[in-house]
Amino acid sequence: MPTCVRCGRELPSSSRGDTSPLCRDCLADTGLIAPSNETVTPRPALRSRQSFPLTQVIVGINVLAFLAMVLSGVSPLSPTPLQLVTWGANFAPLSLGTQPWRMLASNYVHIGIIHIFFNMWCLWNLGMLAERIFDRWSYLLVYTASGIAGSLASLWWHPGGIGAGASGAIFGLAGGLIAVLYLGKLPIAKAALKPTLKSLIMFAAYNLFFGLAPGIDNSAHLGGLAAGLGLGAVLAKSFSEPPETRTRWRNYLVVATTLLLLAGYSYLKQKSGRVAPPATTHIRLPVIPAVAESSERSGRTCFFSSANGTEINRCS
Repeated sequence: MPTCVRCGRELPSSSRGDTSPLCRDCLADTGLIAPSNETVTPRPALRSRQSFPLTQVIVGINVLAFLAMVLSGVSPLSPTPLQLVTWGANFAPLSLGTQPWRMLASNYVHIGIIHIFFNMWCLWNLGMLAERIFDRWSYLLVYTASGIAGSLASLWWHPGGIGAGASGAIFGLAGGLIAVLYLGKLPIAKAALKPTLKSLIMFAAYNLFFGLAPGIDNSAHLGGLAAGLGLGAVLAKSFSEPPETRTRWRNYLVVATTLLLLAGYSYLKQKSGRVAPPATTHIRLPVIPAVAESSERSGRTCFFSSANGTEINRCS
């Protein structure tokens, strides 16, 4: 029995001769046809997905984390490296030591209100498009894995820097969308997809060029974009398959991605030695640059562990 590739609902017999793999309701939801007059009860998963858009949840977590930082006394304009490390920024001596969770947490830490504003603006626009293309778990896989891949790239390229921001994950979403729109068998004419595809490519190219400015962590952007492109290319292969096949394919991809990220982490951990204190704070930010000031004491730059407040890596 043919099923809709988007919601898994069985296609009515009158639709079996159609070339579209979507049911009429999903076609209407994507704006390809007028809404159906058929009274078909949507599946609970589809209602849940519409009631709790993942993009809003992720943006909300980022905003709440920033508000918590500000309410605790962190500067809303220029947090110090000490404050960023305390709240989970990516820092090699800790991330490659006893606190690997920083590679994920740093994607929800931002360096000032301008930083979070532009990152969340980009996430909101890309996320709404991603929710129309990916199912919830595929979206979460691309976003999270790309963010961690960006953190790993940052640790490799800037072993003595502090990194924070969501744009590695945002670049991953852009890369995933580019791959799926270009490679996936979607029920939309390629000509209709060209403007969106061009816009995504321009977004990535412009921000990578802009990321060449001092203080912006372009390595995280590149790492996230590469991860998103790879994940999107794999996910695109299963877009025309039945729901069960797509779920199984996605589960395999979760395992493979986890192993690859662990391998990258193990390589960096073995490669890392003594890491000098950072001379600058690297941020992950589409559109607008900002650099946090160093924390100074007696003319020396010092950094502290978020765990117990003791100095790490000495003062320079």
